[in-house]
Order: sequence, then structure tokens, then C-alpha cells
Amino acid sequence: MEQIPPNLQHQLAQFQGLQQQLQTTTNQRVQLELQMKEVERALEELGKLEDEAEVYKSIGALLVKGDKNKIQEELSDKKETLALRVKTLKKQEEKLQTRLKEMQAKIQETLKGYQQRAG
Repeated sequence: MEQIPPNLQHQLAQFQGLQQQLQTTTNQRVQLELQMKEVERALEELGKLEDEAEVYKSIGALLVKGDKNKIQEELSDKKETLALRVKTLKKQEEKLQTRLKEMQAKIQETLKGYQQRAG
């Protein structure tokens, strides 16, 4: 079997790098979406409580008593930030998927040309 031409090796290496980048981006997005769901659940539960209810928030390994309205505000801000980050990661994923499709087509084209010359 003949060796893979250097230009094709380079294209394949780039393709694998993009696949890894896409996987990492997807994992980050999924983790942020899970965090966002946790925040949404916490906000939902806080909404069920009366304003005077005792509320605690986690700070590291500690639970600290806090003001319900202030905690709700902090969680709402966190949710907004997470939503923005998720949106950004989704855009990155779309761009990476587009680049992967383009590279895949390019690699297939290169392979066809290589096979035609070899055959």
C-alpha cells in the first residue's frame, strides 16, 4: 500500500483537530445548559416561597443565610449570563460543523484525485 500524501495527511490532521474542537465546544454547552436548568429550578422553588422565608445559599462547602429577593436577583443574573454563553457556544458549534463539512468534501475530493492517479 502506498503512503498517504503529505497534503492529505495535513488535511486529515486538521479535520481531526476540528472534530475535537467541536466535541469540546459541545461538552461545554451541555454543561452550561445543565447549570442553567439548576438555576431555573432554584428560581422556581424560590418563587414558591413567601418573602419572609428563610433562604440559604451555597458558598463553597458552606450554607449561608441570605435575603430571598437578593438571591433571586443573583440567580436571574446568573441565568442570563449562562444563556448568553450557551448562545455563543451554539454559534461556535454551527461554524465548526460548517467547516467540518467543507473539509470533509475537500478531503473526499483529494482522495478521488489520488485514487484516479493511482488507478
